[in-house]
Amino acid sequence: MYQHPLLNRDKMSPQEALDILVEGNHRFTNNLSANKDMLSLVHMTKDRQHPFASVLSCSDSRAPVEILFDQALGDIFSVRLAGNIASDKCIGSLEFSAKYLGSKLMVVLGHTDCGAVKAACDNFREGHIGEIINLIRPAVRMETTTSEKRDSSNFSFVDKVCALNVQVQINEIIHSSDIIQDMLAAKQIGMVGGVYNLATGTVSFLPDTVML
Repeated sequence: MYQHPLLNRDKMSPQEALDILVEGNHRFTNNLSANKDMLSLVHMTKDRQHPFASVLSCSDSRAPVEILFDQALGDIFSVRLAGNIASDKCIGSLEFSAKYLGSKLMVVLGHTDCGAVKAACDNFREGHIGEIINLIRPAVRMETTTSEKRDSSNFSFVDKVCALNVQVQINEIIHSSDIIQDMLAAKQIGMVGGVYNLATGTVSFLPDTVML
């Protein structure tokens, strides 16, 4: 786990930030969580936050990013929405983390057996949930290798749509944000997508999404 003081994070590279997350998930999956003096961190971060990473993830109660990456208070700027969707307000939050809080890495994290992704596979439209599904639907259309059982009963289809949805949301963030575009181009931040496996606790980062 990356240790404070906070100001050392100014010199951290996006690759170093990613390495910290990889190492933290390894600890988590091996039940070797690092000792954390949470009360000291409460006092240390009370006047200032300087998260080294910002993570857009799903709201699923089984996938809290600080725990699965074995991080502590002040480490991760967490934006959580069902289906890890890049809504306008989500993108604004990520911009704030990168430009004004100094995050070095931006992660879009999906997870297996995602209810929002499954709803999109089933073309669910009821209530405000439909607004979420509309942002996932492009990933359903992009998955062209499955010709039969294109619904939530097909676990392979859901997994493929989940990974594509991570890419769709990354593309939406970059397309919609001049701030993030400019910071990526200047190598001030990095970006990567991944999928958390609910059955194993493992995060797999997607090679095609790596921008460091």
